[in-house]
Amino acid sequence: MRIRARQVALVVIAVLIAGVCVRLGFWQLDRLHGRRDINAMLAARGALPAVDLATADPASLPYAHVTVTGTYDPVHEIVLSGRGYRDVAGNHVLTPLVLADRSAVMVDRGWVPLDVASPPVTGAAAAPDGPVTIAGLALSPDSISATPTSPAPSVVTRIDLGIAGLPYRLAPVYVLLETQNPPQASGSPIPVAGPTPNDGPHLSYALQWFAFATIAVLGCVALLRRDRRSVGE
Repeated sequence: MRIRARQVALVVIAVLIAGVCVRLGFWQLDRLHGRRDINAMLAARGALPAVDLATADPASLPYAHVTVTGTYDPVHEIVLSGRGYRDVAGNHVLTPLVLADRSAVMVDRGWVPLDVASPPVTGAAAAPDGPVTIAGLALSPDSISATPTSPAPSVVTRIDLGIAGLPYRLAPVYVLLETQNPPQASGSPIPVAGPTPNDGPHLSYALQWFAFATIAVLGCVALLRRDRRSVGE
């Protein structure tokens, strides 16, 4: 009778564990399908002709190719630290571009060596004076803080467009610079490639959960067979 009760308990526990694992596996598959839908939308948006950032709908901007004309504001420049380029450590330079209507967009002007570690950047990588027209990829920031740190940090490790003390309103995206007219005479900062959409880890996570469910069932079967053999003996 005791063995019978243990067998029932084993089956119940195995079914519960397997059921939870299977549900989590299908949840990861749902997330995979959702991510693929988003990637397809972003790829389609990226294939469209460039739009004027100054007049575009902000909701349509992430992963869109954009153009915009303005003047760089190196006074409020930021260094994005810890960014590599072709396996060489360095930083990115983030410079606000002020538009004609006195709004602005943050521009990731590209990669510089580690010795360029504090803004405003000077020398060959300094922001040019006067109006420029840029083209690039509009991307969502890591965050937009509702209560930004004051004073705003000049060196950061992530892009947060909630920046205190700016004399203008920032667009809700930043632009990863591709081309600039007139171009940077020195070739520095070096423009960097945009992120490549991918499926993420969801498929591997789903397979892991399904594997856990299989292990729970097979483990239960093995234990039940062992109990049966012990009773036969």
